[in-house]
Amino acid sequence: MFRYMTMMAGIVVLVMIAAIRPSHAATETAIVAGGCFWCVESDFEGVPGVRSVVSGYTGGKSQNPTYKDHDGHLEAVKITFDNSRISYAEVLRLFLRSVDVTDAGGQFCDRGNSYTTGIFVSDAAQKAAATAAIAEAEKVLGQKVVTPVRNAGTFWNAEDYHQDYYKSSEIVITRAGPKQKKNAYKFYREACGRDARVKQLWGKEAAFVK
Repeated sequence: MFRYMTMMAGIVVLVMIAAIRPSHAATETAIVAGGCFWCVESDFEGVPGVRSVVSGYTGGKSQNPTYKDHDGHLEAVKITFDNSRISYAEVLRLFLRSVDVTDAGGQFCDRGNSYTTGIFVSDAAQKAAATAAIAEAEKVLGQKVVTPVRNAGTFWNAEDYHQDYYKSSEIVITRAGPKQKKNAYKFYREACGRDARVKQLWGKEAAFVK
């Protein structure tokens, strides 16, 4: 009886410790390229379950790429998320519906390889999810999705001034003259036609379009 009571007391203590210990849900990372990384970062930072979004470069062969010299690399973002709140499949669903998946030459007003789309997968499970997400997108659109699924390589963080660029209030020079960054970003996004094209392509399923 004493041994039984001792064992039960031990179980109770373990249950109490588990109840008060903070839970650390598993995190997962998605790496996607959707044209201007400022825009993709700003879109996903407000998604419930997303813990961080970092702008950077990936997909090329050069080491330590920079904004001025990232030949071969795509502008991309690394999305770290709590997969108990949002799944990898849902992250991809939102991503595909926030870009022009039919454009192989760039995105919106930004042209060239650096601004093309891509999903960079780290394992077989992510590859299967990405393939399924693209097939589903093609079914919804009734069009070929040109966004490729690629194996993830090194992700190089972009310079500090690119991180949270859309939040900054510093003065910068734009084609329309001096502006605050927060206004310059909005001006750029609207002038580039990003949201207008996403809404035209995806209709009611368009993500992040106000």
